[in-house]
Amino acid sequence: MNDSFFRKIESKTGVPMEEVFALANAIQYADFNDERQVRKIIRKVGKLAKKEVPQQTEDELVNSIVKNGKAVNIKDIQDMLGRQ
Repeated sequence: MNDSFFRKIESKTGVPMEEVFALANAIQYADFNDERQVRKIIRKVGKLAKKEVPQQTEDELVNSIVKNGKAVNIKDIQDMLGRQ
């Protein structure tokens, strides 16, 4: 993709693309049975979204992800953060 595309995303979101790529990389190689890794990813998504993740929401997300052993679905995290 070209640089102007990424610059547009950065200007609209205020999130540097390096951080988005770092998050994508962390998600791609994460062990979703490891509670600490899952918590770290959830906190990173919250930070990038500029939303505080309440402990109860974080716990619910972690339990759901670790229990299912599935990859993180960013849409699910966004939905949970949006219902605060």
